[in-house]
Amino acid sequence: MATLHLISKSPSASDALAACLRVLAEDDAILLIEDGVYAALAGTATSQTLAGIASALAADIEARGIQERLEAGIDRVDDHGFVDLCTRCDRVMSWF
Repeated sequence: MATLHLISKSPSASDALAACLRVLAEDDAILLIEDGVYAALAGTATSQTLAGIASALAADIEARGIQERLEAGIDRVDDHGFVDLCTRCDRVMSWF
């Protein structure tokens, strides 16, 4: 059963992402939302770990003005993409 993990806090403010990565299963998905999108900033250890396995919500990226600073390999999704991720996964887990 795949789980969609929602990360809403910056890695500098919370250990939510680190905890999530410890339990992440092969078929799981990660979506960075709210301040969680800061984990996608290029050049950080967390962004390099997330490349290829995580997505970030485009509206939250734009709200924080970091569009040009994201790590390659982290997909941007709009609200429709968020819904698609929710329907592809069997459950959703929010990390705070």
